[in-house]
Amino acid sequence: MNVDGKVCVVTGGANGIGRALAERFVADGARTVVVADIAEDALTATATEIGAHAIVTDVSDGDSIKALIEQTETDYGAIDLFVANAGIGGMSGGPEVPDEAWQFTWEVNVMHHVWAARHMIPRWQVRGGGYLITTASAAGLLSNLGTAPYTVTKHAAVGLAEWLSITYAEDNIKVSVLCPQGVRTAMTDSDDPAVVNVVAQGLIEPEDVAQAVIDGLAEEKFHILPHPEVAGYVAHKGANIESWLGAMRKLQRRFFPRD
Repeated sequence: MNVDGKVCVVTGGANGIGRALAERFVADGARTVVVADIAEDALTATATEIGAHAIVTDVSDGDSIKALIEQTETDYGAIDLFVANAGIGGMSGGPEVPDEAWQFTWEVNVMHHVWAARHMIPRWQVRGGGYLITTASAAGLLSNLGTAPYTVTKHAAVGLAEWLSITYAEDNIKVSVLCPQGVRTAMTDSDDPAVVNVVAQGLIEPEDVAQAVIDGLAEEKFHILPHPEVAGYVAHKGANIESWLGAMRKLQRRFFPRD
């Protein structure tokens, strides 16, 4: 897919990866780019600066995502590419994390993608095709030390993308899942040990992620991996899970030593 002449929507578009994607789509000739975010002031500023359109959206609310899609198609035309990019890091910890935090992380990192697919796929089936990108994380293919809610929800996002890709291929609906490691955004600007271990893997810029997405779209690749080394980690995990778990346990002891 080439975004030239296309109508593109990017959630989480006010900052970080979402902003970089939207800006690149505009630069590459998209007919219309709609950026969606809950942070209204930042969203409006971004849309003005990059030449996009802003629609305030709460991705933790299915009705808000439905409204985003309906407003975009009413005002700007049929959506060709929907990038379900918005996400949250989730709280550090495991089963002890409060239910409310688990639920909110689930709604943003998983149900957001479900709702996007629910409202876009029937439209694309009628039109003969469309493209969905879901932003997950390398944590969705591997794991993220220190934060179970993030790891679990990103695995679920990858699993959903796989299922959609398989199920709707005959409708000419393309699906990619974006799985970066550390990216220099507000999410990685933290002293939280669960974030610091990601930062240690080597930060890249949001613009690098946008380039990887453009390259992935051109090839219609399922896995878009801005950090190419992730493919090797996934291969290691698949070839020898015990060895991979052993390596991850060593990292766990290194980053989260017990007194």
